[in-house]
Amino acid sequence: MLDDAEIEALKARIEGLTIEHRDLDDAIQALETAQSVDHLRLRRLKKRKLQLKDCIARLRSQMIPDLDA
Repeated sequence: MLDDAEIEALKARIEGLTIEHRDLDDAIQALETAQSVDHLRLRRLKKRKLQLKDCIARLRSQMIPDLDA
């Protein structure tokens, strides 16, 4: 079970990762609309974005309390 300080730390981490995820989305859109597309960089940004999404999901699942069956 997490205490209040740990929950707040998780929330802050999730918020930071969510902002980075949004920023990557903007960067990907800008790169896709550019005249000369750097496909390697685009692929790396998309991969990082997926990693962030997975990390956010893991952190959110840690905040869900375990229920005894």
